[in-house]
Amino acid sequence: MKQYEITFVVDPVLSSEEIKATAKTYVDMLGQAGATIVNVDEMGLRQLAYIINKRTSGVYYCVEFQVPNGEIIAQLELALRRDERIMRFLTVHLDKYGIKYNEDKRNGLIGKVKKKEKKKDNRGGRGRDRGRGRDRNDNRGSRSDSRNSSKPEQKAEAKPAAEAEATTKKAEE
Repeated sequence: MKQYEITFVVDPVLSSEEIKATAKTYVDMLGQAGATIVNVDEMGLRQLAYIINKRTSGVYYCVEFQVPNGEIIAQLELALRRDERIMRFLTVHLDKYGIKYNEDKRNGLIGKVKKKEKKKDNRGGRGRDRGRGRDRNDNRGSRSDSRNSSKPEQKAEAKPAAEAEATTKKAEE
């Protein structure tokens, strides 16, 4: 038995019943031809990579099936090409790795990753150098020392200027 996967994009302008009927048409066509349907996955409305028929989104379906030989593929693709409701389709023959991947994905072993909760760190600082007391670009001293050393000089320069202005005002009076 050969296993195939066909993915097709249905025009999103259609009503939800028409979209489901379109997918059911091709699933039924495969069933009548003697194919064993392994899985039908309605992926839903998704953004397209590029504009097709003036549409930017489409409803994706993926049907995985087994057939004794690949004769049905030509008939199925001809029907998909003729159907105006189908925007694009792709048929893929699955090897043993593809079959295993799809089984694992259906069983939840692949795909959705459980996110770990981040622990809150109330120590402050930024990034990797948080507890080290060093600046990213300067390994000579702590960050607080380099900042404080420049501030008193600025204040010291500003103070005499203010005193000089005050003495000139007194002199003018």
